Amino acid sequence: MSYLKFSADQIFTGTELRSDQSVLITDDKGVIIDIVAIENAGDDVKHYQGIISPGFVNAHCHLELSHMKGLIPENTGLPNFILKIVNERHFPDDEIITAIAKAEDEMIANGIVAVGDICNNTLTIGQKKLDRLTYYNFIEVSGWKPEIALQRYHRSIDIFNEYKSQIPNSTTSLTPHAPYSVSTELWEMLMQHFDGNTLTIHNQETKAEDELFKTGTGEFIDMYESMNIDQTHFTPTGKSSLQSYFQKLTSAKNKLLVHNTNTTENDISFAKANDNEVFFCLCPNANLYIENSLPPIDLLRKCQSNIIIGTDSLASNHSLSILDELKTISKNFPSIPLEELLQWATLNGAKALQMDNTIGSFEKGKKPGVILLQGSSSTTINSDTIVRRLI
Repeated sequence: MSYLKFSADQIFTGTELRSDQSVLITDDKGVIIDIVAIENAGDDVKHYQGIISPGFVNAHCHLELSHMKGLIPENTGLPNFILKIVNERHFPDDEIITAIAKAEDEMIANGIVAVGDICNNTLTIGQKKLDRLTYYNFIEVSGWKPEIALQRYHRSIDIFNEYKSQIPNSTTSLTPHAPYSVSTELWEMLMQHFDGNTLTIHNQETKAEDELFKTGTGEFIDMYESMNIDQTHFTPTGKSSLQSYFQKLTSAKNKLLVHNTNTTENDISFAKANDNEVFFCLCPNANLYIENSLPPIDLLRKCQSNIIIGTDSLASNHSLSILDELKTISKNFPSIPLEELLQWATLNGAKALQMDNTIGSFEKGKKPGVILLQGSSSTTINSDTIVRRLI
C-alpha cells in the first residue's frame, strides 16, 4: 500500500487546529491512516503553506435549481422570491441537467465532499449516480391546500422510490418544505416517515412567517392570494412559526432548521428543550441575496447551538461555496474563532447528515477528503482566502 503524507502551517482535525508540525497520513484512496509527529513520518512528506482541513459539508443545497443562476433579482423578499421560483423554474430538461453538472463541478472545486440536497424532481439522479459527491437526498414535500395533500404525498413517494432504486447507496428521506407550505393533512401523512431519519425544513427565513402563525396576516397571505390558494383552512396558533410546528418532528433522528434569520432566543430554547438533535443551518449569502438580512449568529452561539453551513441554491446565491459562506460570517462576526467556523463546515455538518462515521474529521478509517485553505491568517478567514482540493 502506498501512502500520501501532508503537512502544513496548521492542520484542522475536525475539532481543533494544530500547529505542532504534525503530518497527516492517508492511503492512496484518501482513507485516514494517522496524524503523527513529523520525526515519525518518514520520507516523501509534502508541505503546504496554509491550513489543511477535512472536506467541507454543504448541509443545504438545491442542486436542481442551478439553471436559475442570476434569473431572480436580489432583495425581492422571500414571498416574491418563492413566486418567481414557482413561475420561472421550468426550463427544458437538458438545460437543467447541464446546469446541474456544472454546479456539481463547482462544489467539488470548492472543497465540498458531501451535500444535503433538496429534491422536488428526479433531474439530479443522473449526476448523483456518478458518485462524485456524497448526497443526503431530501425529497421535499409541500402543499398548503388540504385537498391536494394526498396527491402531493403520492407524488413525493414516487420521487422517493425513484431515488432509492436508482441510487441505492445514497441516503434519502421525505421532508417538509416549510411550515407555511405544508397543510395539517399533509403533515399527518409525512410524519409516519420521520422515525430515525434526518429532516430539514426552511425555518423563519422572514418576519412574515412568524406573522402568519401569530396573527394570520402579512405577506404570505398576499402570496397565497396571488397564487389563487385558499387559506381559510388555516387557523393562526398565536405562537411563532417554530413553536407551532417543531414538535411534529420529534420522531426524527436529526432536525436541520435552515436559515433562521428571525429565530429568537425563546425559539432556540424551545427547540433545544424538546430535542437535543437539532441543528441550525446558516446560509448567509442567500439571506443577503433574498432579504438583505443575516441570521442571529451571536445569539445561536450564546445558546450553544449546533451550527452547520449551507449554500442554498444558485437561484439565491452567486456561488456554491462553503468558503464564501464562511467569509461572509467572518466579515460580519469577526470574533468567531477560526477553529469554530471550520467545525461548523466539517464535522458538525457530517453529524447533522448522519455521515460522521466516514467524513468530517481526520479520524482513522474515515475518508473525509483533504483540502487546503490558503491566504488566510492563522486565526481568521478573509476575502483573500482560497480553497484547493488535495484529495
